[in-house]
Amino acid sequence: MEENFVTKEIFEQQIEDIKKQLAAIKGASPQNKLSMVVFSGDLDKLLASFIIATGAVAMGMDVVMFFTFWATPALRNPKKTTGEKDIMGKMFGAMLPKGSGKVKLSKMNMGGMGTKMMKSLMKKKNVASLEQMIDMAAELGVKIYVCEMSMNLMGFKREEMIDYPDISYCGVAKFLEDALGSKIQLFI
Repeated sequence: MEENFVTKEIFEQQIEDIKKQLAAIKGASPQNKLSMVVFSGDLDKLLASFIIATGAVAMGMDVVMFFTFWATPALRNPKKTTGEKDIMGKMFGAMLPKGSGKVKLSKMNMGGMGTKMMKSLMKKKNVASLEQMIDMAAELGVKIYVCEMSMNLMGFKREEMIDYPDISYCGVAKFLEDALGSKIQLFI
């Protein structure tokens, strides 16, 4: 009978071990967070990104959007100009859309006619425009990270980007650090 007896010290040690195991499990569980790579600069895909982001915030989640490559030009402010750029920066600046109002549909663009029809239809049916979705995301606290490598590659400068309350410029390591503990990760 004495062999099955647990002393107070052994019992306290078992409790401490259980607490440590629970803390380790708690630290490894994903956060109530959505981390999204926004790669596409197409109107429909950008709209989907912001609809998902604002919907996730409405459900109580933290949201981080990482804008890289072709999505980056959508965050340029058409009213802002920058100083000198190299020849490649000037070419990318001229070839890529300047701002969310200039992006086009991924399919059925038909020389711009499809995009105009979609925007007209969205307005007629009271669907928020991309610009309104970006404003809504800002009000709801959606974080935006902009890929510095994409900015440097295309010759974009921070001074020409939109005014957004929670925008940061970083590399993929910072985004991955945030995404690592996220419950949901998306690539659009």
